[in-house]
Amino acid sequence: MDSSSVFANIVRAPEDPILGVTVAYNKDSSPHKLNLGVGAYRTEEGKPLVLNVVRRAEQMLVNDSSRVKEYLPIVGLADFNKLSAKLIFGADSPAIQENRVTTVQCLSGTGSLRVGAEFLARHYHQLVIYIPNPTWGNHTKIFGLAGLSVKAYRYYDPATRGLDFQGLLEDLGAAPSGSIVLLHACAHNPTGVDPTIEQWEQIRQLMRSKGLLPFFDSAYQGFASGSLDADAGSVRMFVADGGECLAAQSYAKNMGLYGERVGALSIVCRTADVASRVESQLKLVIRPMYSNPPIHGASIVATILKDRDMYNEWTVELKAMADRIISMRQQLFDALSARGTPGDWSHIIKQIGMFTFTGLNTEQVAFMTKEYHIYMTSDGRISMAGLSSRTVPRLTDAIHAAVTRVG
Repeated sequence: MDSSSVFANIVRAPEDPILGVTVAYNKDSSPHKLNLGVGAYRTEEGKPLVLNVVRRAEQMLVNDSSRVKEYLPIVGLADFNKLSAKLIFGADSPAIQENRVTTVQCLSGTGSLRVGAEFLARHYHQLVIYIPNPTWGNHTKIFGLAGLSVKAYRYYDPATRGLDFQGLLEDLGAAPSGSIVLLHACAHNPTGVDPTIEQWEQIRQLMRSKGLLPFFDSAYQGFASGSLDADAGSVRMFVADGGECLAAQSYAKNMGLYGERVGALSIVCRTADVASRVESQLKLVIRPMYSNPPIHGASIVATILKDRDMYNEWTVELKAMADRIISMRQQLFDALSARGTPGDWSHIIKQIGMFTFTGLNTEQVAFMTKEYHIYMTSDGRISMAGLSSRTVPRLTDAIHAAVTRVG
């Protein structure tokens, strides 16, 4: 240890459990290695994808000589905010028509959640947030560091590899009145397990009866089912009753704009006056945090969303991505069934979205990494988008060996 450094007492932090998978993968020299840990879409050839419509929008922006690099307002690009609210709440949403929604551009989904968390920690009367167990690894840190007390509600049932709906209702029913509740709008990460429409309606009734505040994380709109409207159904259900809620949006997955960090936070209020005051306070959260958001990614999104032809082209490309993931689920399920791998693997085709909770335990995951050079998070979550027809047989072999040899 170098005692001459003023930072000599700092200990090495552990790798991020999700991003650390890629670090380990990159160090592996095996030609057969496979990374199923990363939450990013891959083509059948295993390559990152830039959507054609995104390239076209970007070219238009580059060719527009009137564009400058001035700062955006604190709340971001006005067109982007307006169009993002329409995308998630619906073009005919009464909340939008009545000016009861305030939307601010943030740094992708993570930044949107953090801005929302900071706002609630400063201005909301109840500093407790309930998040599903399990949930995306970053949720706990985002809300905890903002000053909220983070508690969990039951969500996933390992026995059925499905939703623990009874446990969910019991835990939310026992939550203190006014508590904040984090809800995944669709394609729950990491489990891929979503409530049905009927279950969502029960959740809505319970939450409204107890005055619980919904905070939606919408990272996969259009990416789960292939339909932008269907994937926003849960959010719209809560907005339709006139109540208040928050929604964080990300364009990382559905437009493939991962590195552009494009997102939005919307807060639906009871009245237009409240929404205006809320926005004024959101500005005070954002200004000392990062001052104002970047212009390029938001301009790409706004260009696509406001042009009917480009919007339609985007929905076609988006559905193709969603369909490829659904097809990977079917291929993996078929391969495990054909192989006679012990256990019921139907959850692979019942779950939805980018991720599948395989049900494999930590020892089985470690075995697959060591023996087959297949990388995933230690909880057995795999990214279906990281699979291809070429790699399904290899993953099937690895799962079969892990289940039969490690138990």
